[in-house]
Amino acid sequence: MTTFLKRLGMRCPVIQAPMAGTSTPALALEVMKAGGLGSIALGAVNAEAGRKLIREMKSGTDKPFNVNLFCHAPAERDAAREARWLEALAPRFQVFGAEPPVELNEIYRSFVEDDAMADMLEEERPAIVSFHFGLPKAEQIARFKAAGTFLIASATCVEEAHAAVAAGMDAVVAQGYEAGGHRGIFDPATGDEKLPTFTLVQLLVRALNVPVIAAGGIMTGRGIAACLDLGAAAVQMGTAFIACPESAADPAHRSAVLGARAGHTLVTDTISGRPARCIVNEFTALGQDLAGQGQCPASYPVAYDAGKALNMAAKAAGNTGYGAQWAGQGAPLARALPALELVELLMREYEAARGG
Repeated sequence: MTTFLKRLGMRCPVIQAPMAGTSTPALALEVMKAGGLGSIALGAVNAEAGRKLIREMKSGTDKPFNVNLFCHAPAERDAAREARWLEALAPRFQVFGAEPPVELNEIYRSFVEDDAMADMLEEERPAIVSFHFGLPKAEQIARFKAAGTFLIASATCVEEAHAAVAAGMDAVVAQGYEAGGHRGIFDPATGDEKLPTFTLVQLLVRALNVPVIAAGGIMTGRGIAACLDLGAAAVQMGTAFIACPESAADPAHRSAVLGARAGHTLVTDTISGRPARCIVNEFTALGQDLAGQGQCPASYPVAYDAGKALNMAAKAAGNTGYGAQWAGQGAPLARALPALELVELLMREYEAARGG
């Protein structure tokens, strides 16, 4: 076992990705029973809800677990742009006998401006904290460092990874373009290099002096072995756990991951206002149509308010094709197993791949 794994309390190199809307304390705890690192997502909740999740984890384990936060730039509100987006979506709402919201809200607060979340975390003192979409403010990082917290940030390119290490991160997640869910790009306006996992891992291992965690398209023990052979210290897996009974994925999301559409994903900003990889469905098709008409979604996470409302209207009418069915390109390899059994299977596959 490497020093990195020991420090994080892991017996095997599997980190369960903290996918908002999918990860749960129950899922994280089962992964930890198998020797991996469990994670919970706080990016979509407020401080008190986050405290409840952390305490649920503490009641189930005395081992370190990961708490994930969103560090996106706060939304740039543009009333005209938001009105145009609602107008563009209105005909689809009407198909389901509903009206779009009168106005949109910024439904997720970025950690960079959430003092209540920072205070709560200082009180609860989670051992590991990870960041997506960017980095916290220097003073927030200093508070974590003073508490001895192990810090991790996701990066989609070498420049972001260097910024993460310079800011004080103890490890970096190399998020390949194959990954499901939201791209961790610090600033979507600068574009996406779309680096695949294997390429990005090798670049970061060469460029950084901290552990690199591979993420994106990893679904089997053979994939884990390949990433570690390239120099990764561990792997982070999200899509692999969506079909586990402990996940919070709804039936439509599970069905999509395990069904014929699983092999067809694309990166879209239609659902949330920020690029994210999703299984193709009626919402992604609508997004392509609207993009062809020159329509631009509201900024993240304001557009997500509209996306969630449209999904609710569709589901009320019996249509499940408008959900955020986030999944990576490896989705066809998903197994519907309890999380503990899945990690144990992954480790058997890993040992077999290593010739053990």
